Amino acid sequence: MKFAIKAEVGDPGAATLSFTAQKTMYGGKHIAEGDTVFVFASENEGGPGLIARGVVTSAHAIPRKREIARQTPRVSLAVRRTGSAKRRLGRSELRSFSDWDDGRPETELNFKFYRQATNKVAGISDEAAAFLRGFF
Repeated sequence: MKFAIKAEVGDPGAATLSFTAQKTMYGGKHIAEGDTVFVFASENEGGPGLIARGVVTSAHAIPRKREIARQTPRVSLAVRRTGSAKRRLGRSELRSFSDWDDGRPETELNFKFYRQATNKVAGISDEAAAFLRGFF
């Protein structure tokens, strides 16, 4: 499975990126060392959207807190950059893809990352991963 993360990125040009206690959705909790991940610098924190492709060098699940009944699983990740995006892809480029049943990779990404403003790690389809590879 391939993954994408939308999160605050302190240094968008860094060779390694780390993310602490990120929410997971859409199968994101299954991310593991060696997986491919596409990195979106969250526009909520001033980022431009898709910035990098990388390989997960470490992934650690965050233990749930006992006193909270319903919790979204969280994970901390380290990612080694293997490519930088050559074209822009963010909220404004994906906004028009809102027919949730059309099966397009653009719609999947819009649904998973921009329908809710929450930063997260998410599993993506092979079609969405192939679409994203075209930006590198």
